[in-house]
Amino acid sequence: MKLELKNLSKNFSKNEVLKNIDFTFEEGKIYGLLGRNGSGKTTLFNCINDDLSYNGDIYLLDDKDKKKELKSDNIGYTVSNPIVPEFLTGKEFLTYFIDINKDRIPDLKTPEEYFDMMNLDKKDMNKLLKDYSFGMKTKIQMLVNIILNTKVLLLDEPLTSLDVVASEEMKEHLLKLKKNHILIFSTHIMELALELCDEIVILNEGKLHLVPKKKKNKEYIIDYLKGDIDDK
Repeated sequence: MKLELKNLSKNFSKNEVLKNIDFTFEEGKIYGLLGRNGSGKTTLFNCINDDLSYNGDIYLLDDKDKKKELKSDNIGYTVSNPIVPEFLTGKEFLTYFIDINKDRIPDLKTPEEYFDMMNLDKKDMNKLLKDYSFGMKTKIQMLVNIILNTKVLLLDEPLTSLDVVASEEMKEHLLKLKKNHILIFSTHIMELALELCDEIVILNEGKLHLVPKKKKNKEYIIDYLKGDIDDK
């Protein structure tokens, strides 16, 4: 499976943020998306997730390169500031989420089993989500995407709020997920991207640039973002 972007453009008034992007993201890889503040990383994610109108085409290609519509249930989106229903307990939320999505969930498990999967303490199941730490809320947000087994997973700074142990646990989950998924991982932490991601993609001046394997290093990326490397 592949995620195909064709002539993708997005303007905000006269500001052209994304400029006729042609790019292919492949299943089985974690793509690290790097770019300076304001480069359009979140805009790109919002276009893929169909939260913003855009010009161009975004679609899936199956294993025979046959075009398929990218539907909302194909996409999981983990945002940098996790949004959870804070008036529910962890168990209430998972029970409700499982109930309304049970026809879509492969290998259905109990809320307790899902808590174990994310190394969340069962004693927190009956706490209101509003009392969860930022990192715990991030884990819950990530968990619902894992439960639905969405083909495309957009990850906007998902590890920033996690402690060292939780961050390592999340990396393990992502490495397991990549086999049958398309993972795009946005981060400002270059060392994390270089360590975790199979491919590094730079969003700069409205275009996506795939970093060549032989140049997958900190110095090349910084020089590219500074404009010291011109690949036009």
